[in-house]
Amino acid sequence: MNQVAQCSSKQVFDATNKDRLRTGESQNGNIGETKKKIKDFDDILPLVGQFGWYQRILFLLMIPYATFFAFVYFTQIFMSVVPEEHWCWVPELADMTAEERRNLAIPLDGDMKHDKCLMYDIDFKNINVTSMTGSNSNWPVTKCKHGWEYNFTDVPYQTISTELDWVCERDAYPATAQSVFFCGAILGGFIFGFIADKYGRIPALVGTNMIGFFAGVGTAFCNSFWSFCLCRFLVGMAYDNCFTVMYIIVIEYVGPKWRTFVANMSIAIFFTFSACSIPWIAIAVSDWKIYTLVTSVPLVLSILTPWVVPESARWLISQGKIDKAIKIIKRCEKINGTTIPEEALKEFKESALRSYDDNSTRSYSVLDLFKTPRLRRHFVLLVLIWMCIAVVFDGHVRNVDNLGLNVFLTFTVATFTECPADIFLILILDRLGRRWVSFSSMAVSGIFSILATTVQMGLPSATLAILGRFAVNISYNIGLQYAAELLPTVVRGQGVALIHIMGCVASIVAPFIVYLATIAVEIPLLILGCLGVFGGVLCLFLPESMGKDMPETLEEGEGYGVGQKFWDNPCCGRGYKHQAEANAEA
Repeated sequence: MNQVAQCSSKQVFDATNKDRLRTGESQNGNIGETKKKIKDFDDILPLVGQFGWYQRILFLLMIPYATFFAFVYFTQIFMSVVPEEHWCWVPELADMTAEERRNLAIPLDGDMKHDKCLMYDIDFKNINVTSMTGSNSNWPVTKCKHGWEYNFTDVPYQTISTELDWVCERDAYPATAQSVFFCGAILGGFIFGFIADKYGRIPALVGTNMIGFFAGVGTAFCNSFWSFCLCRFLVGMAYDNCFTVMYIIVIEYVGPKWRTFVANMSIAIFFTFSACSIPWIAIAVSDWKIYTLVTSVPLVLSILTPWVVPESARWLISQGKIDKAIKIIKRCEKINGTTIPEEALKEFKESALRSYDDNSTRSYSVLDLFKTPRLRRHFVLLVLIWMCIAVVFDGHVRNVDNLGLNVFLTFTVATFTECPADIFLILILDRLGRRWVSFSSMAVSGIFSILATTVQMGLPSATLAILGRFAVNISYNIGLQYAAELLPTVVRGQGVALIHIMGCVASIVAPFIVYLATIAVEIPLLILGCLGVFGGVLCLFLPESMGKDMPETLEEGEGYGVGQKFWDNPCCGRGYKHQAEANAEA
C-alpha cells in the first residue's frame, strides 16, 4: 500500500533527482581534493545528517498517522459486513426457535439452502403451527414483509447493514457507499493536494485528519443510507492524505539511500499492524457504532501536529521562506549532533534565494505532458497501469468476504502480506529494476487470482487469492515511485497527483466488481486476474528507470529511455548497474 506520492508530492520526488553531490576543484588545486558546491537542500543534508536522531524521531512519529490511514481505509468493511445467513423475519412465529421458524416459513433455494429473500405467503396467525412438522413446498411465496433476522455466528455483532436491512433488494448499498467513499477521495486529493503545495504540509495534514475525525464520528450516528453515504464521502476526503502528507514530510528530511527503507518500512510495520488489528477491534467492541467511534476519535490527536512535526524545509525553500527552513535545519543539526560550517549555510541561503527567484517566474501545466509523443505515451501508460493496480488491490481487499472462510481471519492474513511484500521490495527493487518487477508482480497477481477460481472454495481458493494479494502489494508499492522517476521535474507533482486521482476514479468500480459475487463467486477474481495480467503487460512498454537520473525538463522527459530495447533489463548488462557512477563522472 505504499502510495508514495499524492497531489503534494512534487518536492519529494524532485529531491530524489539530485542525489549526486556536485563537486568542484579545491582552492589549492590538489588532485582528488574537492569542495562541495552547496546549491540546494540535497547538498546541505549530508552535513546535517541523512538519518540521524532527528530523522529517526520523525520516522517514529509516522506511527499515529499510519494508524489513522488504516482506520480510514478499512473500517467501513467491518461496519457494513453482512452475515452469511439471513432470512425473513416472521413475527407470528416469534415463540419458536430460529431453526423452527426457518424450517416452517422459509422456502429452499436451488442449492437446497434456505432462501435469504423469500418467505411462504400464508397466514401463520390462523393456522395451528404447533401441530406442523415442516413447510409445504407448494405454498405460495412472497418477498420478506417484516424485515430479516440474522445468524450472527460468523459476524458476531450488529452492523449498519443488519440494523438497516441492507440485504436482498438493498444488498448493493454497502458497495455503493464504498464507491461514494472513493468519490470523496477524488475531491480530497484535489483539495488537500492544493493546500499542501500552497499553504504547507502541516495545514494539509491537520485538515485531512480532522475531516476524517468529524465525519468518522458522524458516521456512528447515521440512521439512513443517505446520511451514511454523506459521512463516508467526507471520510473519503481523508483517504491516504491523512498519512501520505506525513510520509512526504519525513521523506523530504532523509538522505537518498534511506528513502526506500523509510518508504517501505513505514508501511510494512506501522500501517500493516494497524490494519491487522481492525477486525479484532470490531469483534472486541461488538457494536458497529462503538467500533466506528473507537476508530475515528484517535484522529483528533492530529490537532497536535504543529507542535510535534516540523514543516517541510523543502517546501519552505520552494516558497522563498529560507530563514524558516534554516531554523529547522539548525534544530536538526543540534539533535543529530552535527556541525554545519557557516560558509556552507551562507552559500546554501544564497543559492536557495536564486533558485526561488528563477522558478517563481516559470509556470508549467500537466497539459505539457501531452505535447510530445513519447512523453504522452509514457504518461497515458502510467495512468492506465495505476488504474489497474488500484482496482486489483482494492478488489482483493474487499473480496475477502467471498473466499469461503472467516472474514476476520482471512482479512488479517491477507493484510499481513503487506509486510513481507514491502521487505521483499526493499531487497530487489534496486537490483532487478522497476520495469520487470512491475510486470512480474502484476502478472503473477493476475495468474494466482485466475487460478483461485479453478479450485475448491475455501482454503485452496483463499490461499491462491491471498498470494495474488501479496503480488499486487508489490505492484502498488512500485507504482507511484515509478511514475515519479519517469515524469519531468517541472510537471512531476501535477502528473503524479493526476495519476493518483485517476486511481481513485478507477477504485469506484472495485466494490461493484466484488458485488458481482452475488451472481457467481468466481466473477470478481476472474476480473481482477485479467486486469492484473493486462496491467502487467502495459508495464513492459515503459522505459527502465533504475540507476538513471530522473528527467528535469520536458525535453529530457521526451528523450527518456531512447535507445533501450524491449528485452533490456538491469540483470543483463547494458550499463544499468553503473549508470549513476557514469553520470557522476560526466
